[in-house]
Amino acid sequence: MKSQPLRTTVIGSYPFPGWLELATWNLEKFGTTDRAELVDDAVVVAIKDQMDAGLDVITDGEQTRLDFNLSFYGFIDGIELESASPRKFGPPAHDQRGKHAVVGELRAPRGLGTVEDFERLKRLAPAGLILKASVPGPYTLSGRLVPNDQYKDRYALTEALLPIVRAELEALVKAGCREITVDEPSMSCYAHKEDPKRFVEIFNRTVEPIVGKCHLSTHLCFGNYKGRAVGLRHYAPMFPAFLDMKVDEIHVEMASREFAELEILKLITEKKDAAVGIIDVKSYYIETVEDVANRIRACLKHAPADRLSFAPDCGLSQTARWAAKQKLKNMVAGAKVVRKELGV
Repeated sequence: MKSQPLRTTVIGSYPFPGWLELATWNLEKFGTTDRAELVDDAVVVAIKDQMDAGLDVITDGEQTRLDFNLSFYGFIDGIELESASPRKFGPPAHDQRGKHAVVGELRAPRGLGTVEDFERLKRLAPAGLILKASVPGPYTLSGRLVPNDQYKDRYALTEALLPIVRAELEALVKAGCREITVDEPSMSCYAHKEDPKRFVEIFNRTVEPIVGKCHLSTHLCFGNYKGRAVGLRHYAPMFPAFLDMKVDEIHVEMASREFAELEILKLITEKKDAAVGIIDVKSYYIETVEDVANRIRACLKHAPADRLSFAPDCGLSQTARWAAKQKLKNMVAGAKVVRKELGV
């Protein structure tokens, strides 16, 4: 469970090394062993960068989660990959993400790949580190699928994906994963116009088998594809309903929103831990150590230290590696400053 006050962590994704991106554009030139080595090497890089920063909790950087056959959708039967795209030209944004047509029953007989990713992380990471896995929730995962006669709307797609995600979570726990984030940013993006209680009911059915078996968190942000948000960036519509999510920790995006609604930390930490997005992944301003320390002090006005963790607003995959490295180092250093002040 949560190991210390003011701990530092990440959401999950980390920038891909340039050579990995180049390789994914030329996969036909590589054999299966070559590809396995590419992924191993990329994960080693992500581990080293996170260790150099001094994070309390690390991930594999989600180095396999590329938009080819190693992504989640490549593990799901019944879809036709990248078969539709709403818009191809103009400023890059969420409506340029590939949509997948549903052509049969949605099944994932091989799982979603996260167990293999976690086993790789265990193999490559030094002993003694806290290792986290992140899995997309079924509502978020449904967002890139096109409804059809069998699955008539997004909720029907969500229901079909829910047992797939639930089985993946159970398999992760069985593999020894004790720190899991279920990412449901789509719920935070649509809570202002959908029923938040319905979202909570979906979420709780998804995680029910692993509640109490790991440190379970959820990541609620407003999107970061191509460094852009989507939806109303406002937490008020989610609460108090989201307090009924069966999680130990709720992560909220704060830095890119200039810490609007920071007072919501008090509400969250009355029942759960809060992970605060304290680093803006959408900006190339590098937060200083003092910036971070001041932001943590502001959070402490609303919540006790033993209920708080700190992370970037979102995954770092859309941020250049040089910036991500320095942002993480300064985040950890800022947390250490405040820990010393508090004597923890």
